[in-house]
Parts: sequence; C-alpha cells; structure tokens
Amino acid sequence: MKTAHLLVVGVYLLTSCKAEDGLNFPIYDGKDRVVSLSEKNFKQTLKKYDLLCLYYHEPVSSDKVAQKQFQLKEIVLELVAQVLEHKDIGFVMVDAKKEAKLAKKLGFDEEGSLYILKGDRTIEFDGEFAADVLVEFLLDLMEDPVEIINNKLEVQAFEHVEDKIKLLGFFKSEDSEYYKAFHEAAEHFQPYIKFFATFDKGVAKKLSLKMNEVDFYEPFMEEPIAIPNKPYTEEELVEFVKEHQRPTLRRLRPEDMFETWEDDLNGIHIVAFAEKSDPDGYEFLEILKQVARDNTDNPDLSIVWIDPDDFPLLTAYWEKTFKIDLFKPQIGVVNVTDADSVWMDIPDDDDLPTAEELEDWIEDVLSGKINTEDDDNEDEDDDNYNDDDDNNSDEESNDDSDDDDDE
Repeated sequence: MKTAHLLVVGVYLLTSCKAEDGLNFPIYDGKDRVVSLSEKNFKQTLKKYDLLCLYYHEPVSSDKVAQKQFQLKEIVLELVAQVLEHKDIGFVMVDAKKEAKLAKKLGFDEEGSLYILKGDRTIEFDGEFAADVLVEFLLDLMEDPVEIINNKLEVQAFEHVEDKIKLLGFFKSEDSEYYKAFHEAAEHFQPYIKFFATFDKGVAKKLSLKMNEVDFYEPFMEEPIAIPNKPYTEEELVEFVKEHQRPTLRRLRPEDMFETWEDDLNGIHIVAFAEKSDPDGYEFLEILKQVARDNTDNPDLSIVWIDPDDFPLLTAYWEKTFKIDLFKPQIGVVNVTDADSVWMDIPDDDDLPTAEELEDWIEDVLSGKINTEDDDNEDEDDDNYNDDDDNNSDEESNDDSDDDDDE
C-alpha cells in the first residue's frame, strides 16, 4: 500500500450546530483511546481484543506540515475508536524506529500503513484513510465471513449485489466438512470478497446449485461460473479465487481503492468515469457492462469504473490531472507511473459510443495503437515547434538589427 494516502476525517469533528435527537453526529471528545504499542505490552494488548487495529508510522518529523498530517491521522483513529468503543476493537500506533524489532516480528514493512490483526490473520487496509470508511471496514471484519441465505427475499438481496465479487455454495449443514473448508477460505478474503452459503434445498434449486457446489460471480456478469471439481478443499477455493480476482469490469471503492489501483496491467489502467445516478452515466455504465460481458474471457482486459460521487474530494484533482470534464462520461487509458493519459473523444454526452465503437477503441489500446507515450511525443513535438518559433523569431530580430546597422 502506498504511504501517500488520501486523508479525510470523514465524520464530523467540529460543529456548532445542535443536532436533533437521533442525528447526533460524533464529535471527538478529547479522550485518548489510541495507545502506543511496544514489545512490552503487545501480548497483553492482543489478548484484550477480538480485533487490533495498528497504525504503523514513521517517526514523527520536526517538520510542521508532517506533524499536522500525523495529527490528522491520529484524530481519525481516535474518532473511530470512540465510535466503536462498545465493540471489542483495540487501536494502537507502532513507531517504525522505536519499535523496529516488533514491526519486523509482525511483518510490517511499509510505513504509513494500517493493519488489522484478527486471530492469526493480518489484514492490510488498502483504502481511504477516513473515519466513516474505516468504521464500516472494521464492522464488516467483525461479522462472520460467510453470510447464510435462507429464503427468497434473501436471494433477491443477494442477486441485487452486482458490483462485487461473490461466491455462493450449497451445503448439507454447518457441520459439513465442505462447508467448513468454504468458511476457512472465506476468512482469507474478508471483508473484500463476499462469501454466501445456503443449506436450503429450495434456495439451491432457484439458484441452480448442486450439493457441495460453489458458484463464482464476477461483477456485472449475468451468469456465474461453477467452480470445477467439487467438493473442494480450502486451498483449492483460495487458489481459484486468487486466479479470478481481477474482474473484466471492477468498481473503484473507497475501502480498497489503493489495492485496485496498484493492480494494473502492464503499467496502465483503462479507466471509465460514470455517475450511476446520472442518466447519461447510467447509460454509459450499461454499455460498459455489455462490453465486459462480451469480453469476459480476455485476460488482458480489466476496466476500472469510477463513480465520481464515491470520491467527491478527488473529482477536482482528477479533472485537473487528466484534463477532462467529469460532468459527463469519460473513458481513457492512464499510465499509473506518471498519471499521463489519453481519453476517447466523446464530443456529446447525448451521443455516447456504442458497445462496438467502445470495443474498437479498447482493442486499439490493448494493441498499443493508442497509448500514453504517443501523447508524450506530441507534447515534445509541440515543445520543439515552439522552440523553432522562438529561434526563428530571434533570427528575424537579428536580421532587423543588421539592417538597422547598415543604414
């Protein structure tokens, strides 16, 4: 995870307005709940909580800006600890210099990272460092890694989730050895990937599941993939999920945005911006889904869909960096190293590209016909052209001076 995180307090720290009962947003009360972790108090602290949230940080600098940034992160953690005080979650900070031995023991190697210890697992938080995002993430981690589906209404709720990877298995009971393997596999991916199970024959029949079978649902796909060679061991399920963990169309989410962005293909991302709540954005998203479904077997294609409504603090940055207007749908190719980009020409959001036109453009990107390096060359040509203009102007000025001297 990158150390340069987007820092957002996320939940209201200061307010002068008195809220109505039932809408009292939390305000940091000044009580210290986040403690410093050391080798001396580690074991005792670990035994005390079901979850332990650790912020691994570099030594506090004497630089005032760095100090304020550190204090803001500390305030975010304090507020999250306050909000979740009734839960069995501990919050600690680990100084990379003072506790280098402990950090090595825990396998921490990236300063500025947030880790959660749950049992014998270490989960790295790879999302937006914001109080609301962290609260939701930690609450998800406290739940059982497998959600049970018991009736038709719960089936409808399951089917409504289309923008996340999910797995669904049918087992005889919770005592089944195959369900236990499924449950163990789910712990490897909690809370990022959702695992569901049913013991109900009617639910299994509706979803076309056979006993001990597990279906894998790729985001936005109409039909799942039945994982082959049932029944499965924990290792087989984990291996299959890891091999299929990069969807053809995936949504950038606050809780794992950095992990997604770092999972690029050959140093680039194909990025699509579309507001789902906007009619044009919704239409464009439906076109993207069709393209993804038609090309789901292409291992070289993975489109990152970003809904600007999910990242209000990044919208202005993206518009400035990519030189695009996010009030309308956009699709482009982005170099993850320098954020250089090339965007498809969509002159009118009332005349969006068809699925076929979008596929042709994507094929040009994948073949290298459209790439960010060409844009760099064009910029260099512009610079050279401007330099030539300047040289010509200088020569003309010199010629004029010579003429004046002759006179």
